[in-house]
Amino acid sequence: MIENLMGRIIVALPDGIWGIVALFAIIAVSLVILSKAADMLVDEAVSLSVRWGVPKMIIGATIVSLGTTLPEVTVSVVSALNGIPDLAMGNAVGSIICDTGMILGIAALIKPLPFEKKVINRQSWMQFAAGLLLVLTAFLAGRNGNIFTDGGQIPQFVGWIYLGLLALYIWFSIRQARKDRHVKNSEDTAGESAGPVASTWQIMVKLLLGMFLVIISSKVLIPAVQEVAIRLHVPQTVIAATLVAFGTSLPELVTAIASTRRGHGDLAIGNIMGADILNVLFVVGCAASVTKGGLLVDARFFRLLFPVMLFVLIIFKGSVLLSKKTLKRPVGMVLLVAYIAGTIASYFMG
Repeated sequence: MIENLMGRIIVALPDGIWGIVALFAIIAVSLVILSKAADMLVDEAVSLSVRWGVPKMIIGATIVSLGTTLPEVTVSVVSALNGIPDLAMGNAVGSIICDTGMILGIAALIKPLPFEKKVINRQSWMQFAAGLLLVLTAFLAGRNGNIFTDGGQIPQFVGWIYLGLLALYIWFSIRQARKDRHVKNSEDTAGESAGPVASTWQIMVKLLLGMFLVIISSKVLIPAVQEVAIRLHVPQTVIAATLVAFGTSLPELVTAIASTRRGHGDLAIGNIMGADILNVLFVVGCAASVTKGGLLVDARFFRLLFPVMLFVLIIFKGSVLLSKKTLKRPVGMVLLVAYIAGTIASYFMG
């Protein structure tokens, strides 16, 4: 109902420059609300976890990543339900490129990012495997013909498989976090719980409020982005993989910069890796599972977006293997340049 109402209001905006300005203003406000709502969800999830005595590593590997990827999930699911698969897939893949290329690149340029070798190596393998799984699934389950001209597909049943793998990933992360509990977890958890903590019902109310704002703002964002694409004759894939992906990745960006400045670069890396994994298993999984005919994958993904995504994931994984204890500034520069080059190419090749 809200979605249809906003769609009618947006379409009724005047043609010309002022209509475009109004549309971009609506998109900007929606993205800000999405980011603030996601921040609220993350903050309250952390407070709830501290109250329940959950180690910080578990928070970073599961709850924080789940919270920061909620905008991507909502945008992609609403897009899929509205019959806009380009926006759903472009948002997920674009967010992986944005998270790993731009956000980690900026964070590493601000300050070299320290990490615990064993944990980061394990998580980065899962991160790369998730990206590769997405490409292989779209290729193997694709339509008959040339994927570079006809595209591919993520069938509905594969979406359910992704969600099953998501549950397995969360279980595995919790299990491994408990094994690695001795790595600074007691100190980190104690530091988090030092401040005043709200009651459980207050935390739950804020969680529900954050979720409500994420859903409502996504219902406003989708028709606005679609109308901009129509008026500017820009492919929705390009818009989704750049503007929307950047906006829905703002929680990860803010978290990464804040963590890096405060000397918690390992938290920034962990959040990004978890978000990348969830962009495949959670975002694409949810979007595909609610689409009866499957989630169509445009040929542009095989020609450009998938190669760029795999490139930044390979650069990051190689950097982890070659680095001893820190992700240094030259790596951040390479990741950032890869993101910028991929974004520019998407406009010219879209």
